[in-house]
Amino acid sequence: MYQLHVKEAADHIQNQLQVEPTVGLILGSGLGVLAEEIENPMTIAYGDIPHFPESTVSGHKGQLVIGELEGRQVIAMQGRFHYYEGYDMQQVTFPVLVMKELGVETLFVTNAAGGVNESFEPGNLMIITDHINNMGDSPLIGPNDDKLGARFPDMSEAYDRDLITHAKNSAERLNLKVQQGVYVGNTGPAYETGAEVRMIRTLGGDAVGMSTVPEVMVANHAGMRVLGISCISNMAAGILDQPLTHDEVIETTTQVREDFLGFVKELLKTLPA
Repeated sequence: MYQLHVKEAADHIQNQLQVEPTVGLILGSGLGVLAEEIENPMTIAYGDIPHFPESTVSGHKGQLVIGELEGRQVIAMQGRFHYYEGYDMQQVTFPVLVMKELGVETLFVTNAAGGVNESFEPGNLMIITDHINNMGDSPLIGPNDDKLGARFPDMSEAYDRDLITHAKNSAERLNLKVQQGVYVGNTGPAYETGAEVRMIRTLGGDAVGMSTVPEVMVANHAGMRVLGISCISNMAAGILDQPLTHDEVIETTTQVREDFLGFVKELLKTLPA
């Protein structure tokens, strides 16, 4: 039934397309502005797509934008779904499988994250080199579709090494300072306590957020190449003596808009085959 739902959603989208997107973009909190750069865009509201969930979080518009960006045919999610919204892991990751069904081979996943590495600063961009699933759940639990991927998929290169190298080179060409690090996925919606942040740092985490990990796991299972980028929107609890708010997240991502746009556009323009 699940695969039938994926096919029905993909067919609904495909029937409206004049192009075949090969790059998928999942745009996190405050980062949906990238979709506004897409040329000859076709916009489809999530609510109009069969079986698609709907975004409920501020900063997530809730629509697909499909068209051309820097010479690439792309499909962008202007807003994602989160476990903390009450969706199960299969619903959270449903759009990734729809993208796969549409022919997407490479997935860029972006998010706003709290900085755990004390050398980071709000407004930094971080290339995700690996992740820690601290959500206590997995989107791969349940019957396996052997046509899609292995029952026990390898996650030793969850974030494609060639794409990480490409991202570092792209940042150098732009003279853009970027960080690298491990992203830790928590369920949310509460921000972490100071003690939890110290635990995450001890475990090897550099940034923490409430998304990304499920989508990346499903993309890897389906054989897609993944590049992850975090915008460090704030320092996590206990590092700076101030409360954390979602408004701060949106404010910081707005401030780094030009760096983020320039970085992703350069990544697409020079993306290796």
